[in-house]
Order: sequence, then structure tokens, then C-alpha cells
Amino acid sequence: MRAFTFSGMPKAVLVAEALGGIILLLSYFALHQMLPLPASFSGPAAATILLIVGIALMLPAAAVMMWRTAKAMAPELFNVSDRHKPGEKHDADH
Repeated sequence: MRAFTFSGMPKAVLVAEALGGIILLLSYFALHQMLPLPASFSGPAAATILLIVGIALMLPAAAVMMWRTAKAMAPELFNVSDRHKPGEKHDADH
């Protein structure tokens, strides 16, 4: 079984994840009026919109991680098998 690394994630997913985190931070600043925004785009409405956009940008990374976890936990469901090479010794107890 392979260890999970960030280098194995698609770059577009990593960029979307980082951008989503930044937008969530901006949402917090907009909600607490620490971020100067135009009057038409300030207050709770702006924070809500930024929150939804930030979460939407973070969902692809969560989906990729869940998909990889499911494949690792139940490889037979995804037609992934750990086939041993001919001549490789296999411990019968494991």
C-alpha cells in the first residue's frame, strides 16, 4: 500500500484547495468587517457568498481523498488487486 503524498494529487485540485482556503479566510474577514469592501458587497451577504465559493473550491480535494481511501480500503470493489509476481514468496498467514 502506498503512502499518501501531496505530490500525488493533481495540481489543479491542490490549487483549488489553496484558493478555497484563502477565500474562506476572506469570508471571515468580510463577516467581521476587517476587509474593506464596496458598500454594495459588504456584510453578511458577501461573507455568505465567499463561504459558499470557498467550500465549493475545496470539495474536489475531499472527493479525491475519499476516492483514494475507498480504493485503498476495498480494492476488490474497484478491480484493483495486489497480484504477486510469479516466484514471489507469499506468507499464508497474512
